[in-house]
Amino acid sequence: MTRFNERTLTALTGVKPPPTDPATPARPGATLALTSAATAVALMTYTAPMVTLPDVAADLHTPLSAQAWLLNGTPLGLAALLLVAGSLADDYGRRRIFVAGTLALGLTTALGALTSSTWLFTLARIAQGAASAALLASSLGLIVHAFPSPRGRLHATGVWGAFVSGGIAVGPLLSGAMPNWRVSYGVLGFATVLVAALSARLLTESRAPRGGRPDLAGAVAFGLALVALVAALTLGRDGWLRAPVGLLLLAFVVLLAVFAAVERRSATPMIDLGLLRHRRFLASSSGGLFTGLAVIGLFSFLPALLQQTVGLSAMDTAWLFLLWSGLSFVVALQVRRLAGRVPPRWQLAIGFLLHAAGVLTMLGSLDEGSWVRLLPGLVVAGVGSGLLNAALPLLAVESVPAARAAMGSGAQQTFRYIGSCAGVALTIALATSSGGGLAHGADIAMLVSAGLALVAAASVVGLREQ
Repeated sequence: MTRFNERTLTALTGVKPPPTDPATPARPGATLALTSAATAVALMTYTAPMVTLPDVAADLHTPLSAQAWLLNGTPLGLAALLLVAGSLADDYGRRRIFVAGTLALGLTTALGALTSSTWLFTLARIAQGAASAALLASSLGLIVHAFPSPRGRLHATGVWGAFVSGGIAVGPLLSGAMPNWRVSYGVLGFATVLVAALSARLLTESRAPRGGRPDLAGAVAFGLALVALVAALTLGRDGWLRAPVGLLLLAFVVLLAVFAAVERRSATPMIDLGLLRHRRFLASSSGGLFTGLAVIGLFSFLPALLQQTVGLSAMDTAWLFLLWSGLSFVVALQVRRLAGRVPPRWQLAIGFLLHAAGVLTMLGSLDEGSWVRLLPGLVVAGVGSGLLNAALPLLAVESVPAARAAMGSGAQQTFRYIGSCAGVALTIALATSSGGGLAHGADIAMLVSAGLALVAAASVVGLREQ
């Protein structure tokens, strides 16, 4: 069975596995450079529609009620497959899954530029999310193998987290600078394929095999549960008490119970449910979930709100939000200097508090039609986001055994993108359902985001180790 799986993966990825001798040199410099570059491009693809959403919606004739799907396609694919991608990476080779995911992301991104309808674009975005899941889940596993010492791992995860912020910063700028959104997707697709080619040549394989088959039943149950949840949140905008919304929420609960039952019986589960008894793992998962709900959910739709209320162009909006995302990148790079003085859990709490403070200072700015009013809040929230992006990957790999680093990364990022799906749908629902108009609805969404961040800060502080 193991030989069959290796032959199958070789056929799918085009990458022949190297010897699995644990003494094989890991090429730390190349590993960090390529995983960081691929992660940045994946986040650029993720954030590309943030400033081009009005143009994409107009081009694809997408009604307001369905615009959440344009943003939620990628996080849905990410959340559905991160856990299984992490397990496959640990079992069958992190390099192989990384190269396969990076190549698939390049191809699906290029195909996204050719779509002509809302649903085709959404399907392309879901495929991009699935490919990004393989890339992101295996990245930290490769880094942990290449940097075995605590000091080296701290530096490497800090750099990787900074490139998460860097991708978020550059994605909207690239999209706004291109002649149209289709060209930006073509450019991103080409860049991703180039990184995949370099990775196949330069990276060293690592794995932590457990034996047994991939947990496909768990992956299917979990993926369908997430589809039901996102569909319910998206349809709920037009009325939460309608029968389709209730049925979808019921399906989510049932499928989640099926997933839990499958995981308990599986010899090689996507996630070890016993980890839910460990507070460090719960803090990591909680941090990821609330980052998606409070931070990504708001800032994914806020650029579109700004264009529609203040009248800024896509490029002007991208430059404005660079203040937030650029500061996040700089702060994430420097946070490693706090090692030994401020534990990752406290960095998360401070990051959430700064996000809440920054968002609260932005209240009323859209109603006044003033982008200048946003500047202090974007600065404060950007510093908070940098702390979050630096602390989350380190806490993810510290919350599980080193041999299961890819699974730990996949678990935390799964919660992050579940939160993102729910956060985007919630932000759009709050902003567009208010009787006082989009600007008033944006204030309500900001208040909810700040409240969720305060709850997150309290939860990660409360989950201290016994």
